[in-house]
Order: sequence, then structure tokens, then C-alpha cells
Amino acid sequence: MSAVKSQKQFVDTNIFLYAYDSSTPEKGSKAKQLISSLWNSGQGAVSMQVLQELYVNMTRKLPRPISLELAAQFISDLGQWHLHRPVLEDLQRAIELEKSSSISFWDAMIVNSAQQMGCGVLWTEDLSSNQYIGELVIKNPF
Repeated sequence: MSAVKSQKQFVDTNIFLYAYDSSTPEKGSKAKQLISSLWNSGQGAVSMQVLQELYVNMTRKLPRPISLELAAQFISDLGQWHLHRPVLEDLQRAIELEKSSSISFWDAMIVNSAQQMGCGVLWTEDLSSNQYIGELVIKNPF
């Protein structure tokens, strides 16, 4: 990881899913390493949207879904990270981002959450790596 203006780093849902998906061991290893680093440094950031998507995907969409109890514990643990709770104004900003940045609405919600928290990095594979949206740099850990 390179030096960034903000120490907070936002992690998108897909990165967490790779940590639990045994069908992609190389990506899983990199995802676990990133999550562990952010956990230990206290720099990790997520939003309610990410936690909601993560719970549903972990328990229903992984090739080997995990138990509801384990997923609930993981969500609870991640709730200790920097957490963004979107409100109506966030929805409105995401709509503007969707138009101005030509990204999907759901990606715009993620970008908005990261920006509202003052994150310097957004870890995802859903957007172009090394792209800037405002002061936020998009990084793909894979």
C-alpha cells in the first residue's frame, strides 16, 4: 500500500467475500491480508450498505454459505470499524455521483460513504484501479 492523505481506508463487500470464498484461494489470501492489516491498524472503514450486502452474500450466495451465527458475529465485529450510516443527503449525493462519474448507483453509494468518512482509499474490484473520484483513490488489491 502506498502512502495516502487519510489513514482511513474503505473496503467494499467483494473484498470481504473473497476472504470467505474457498473457490478463489489466491484472492482469498490477499483479501485476508488486507482485512487483517486494516483491522490491526484501526484504519478500516465500511458502511451499513456493505454490512448488509456482506451478510446476505455470506449466508446465501457463496458457493459454501456460512452459518447465520458466524455471519452475524463477523458483521458485529466489523461494526467496530469506522462505520458510515447513510442518510437522505447521502442518497442525493450518490445520485449526483452516478451522473457525474458514470458509475452505477450502488458504486456511487459506496464512493459517497468513503468520501463522507474522509477515507483516502477505496478497496474494490468494481471500479478502475488507480482512478480518482475527488480525493478518493480506487485500489484493487488483486
